[in-house]
Amino acid sequence: MPQMIFVNLPVADVAKATAFYEAIGCTKDPRFSNEMASSMQLSDTIVFMLLGHEFFQSFTPKRIANAHEVSEALICISRDSREAVDAIVDQAVAAGGKADVGPKQDMGFMYGRTFEDLDGHIFEPMFMDVEAAMQAFGEGAHA
Repeated sequence: MPQMIFVNLPVADVAKATAFYEAIGCTKDPRFSNEMASSMQLSDTIVFMLLGHEFFQSFTPKRIANAHEVSEALICISRDSREAVDAIVDQAVAAGGKADVGPKQDMGFMYGRTFEDLDGHIFEPMFMDVEAAMQAFGEGAHA
């Protein structure tokens, strides 16, 4: 089994959050979803677990951050092209999210934008041409 990442996100409304994540290309896995949580598969190795606040709170003694007011994490997800970066941002906006809450990045070899989901979680979809990046940094160089 490949190593996977499960990103647990507190959400105010599981049903609304589920619809948002479906709109940006995730697929709901009904085996691990109910009224308290939705398992939203972005790829074979990336899953967003959307957890209602009460359920999320059962996993941590810490207060849930209000992501509309404070940064908790920046979730960077790769895309296959610059157009795919723009497309997921457009899908997020159409589903009620906010576009470009951070500055756009265009370094030629790397292109990135940001969007915010309904609960204020910030995503950074990005595309990088690795060959062009290596040329920009020089052969054998590391960023």
